[in-house]
Amino acid sequence: MAVSSRKIAITACGDSSVAQIYERFGRTYWLLIYDPDNDSWQAIDNQENRNCLQGAGLATAKELIRSGADVVLTGETGPKAFRTLKAAGIEVVQNVSGSVFEVVQSWLGGDLELATAANDAGSPDCLMAPSRIEKDGRRKKRPMPAGGTEIDGGR
Repeated sequence: MAVSSRKIAITACGDSSVAQIYERFGRTYWLLIYDPDNDSWQAIDNQENRNCLQGAGLATAKELIRSGADVVLTGETGPKAFRTLKAAGIEVVQNVSGSVFEVVQSWLGGDLELATAANDAGSPDCLMAPSRIEKDGRRKKRPMPAGGTEIDGGR
């Protein structure tokens, strides 16, 4: 699928193309969907997902899947959201900043690269967060609160 014919989702602080990119995928204020085939925009209010006590990234990923987007342009993506998006066939571009319009133009111009992994550790309780993985691929042990014994992180 050519870059120009893909529906593009962008995490944003506001509901229009002049808004700035919001860097945290799961806690974004708005998901803006741009369809380059008919030059149209759709704004999805992400308030319900952004206010989740936990699982905001996963809930936002599910909302994005329902939108029909093919790629998302954002700042940071946690491991659960990243895996969910990739499993649904949605490409992820991270570390973007500036206005929504500028970032979309950079994507359409071929100036942005697809991500190969999440770039945010996500919740400290996420067992697959990069900070929870040893160099040899095993999960790090974490102490139980208040003098309990160590657990193996879910292995």
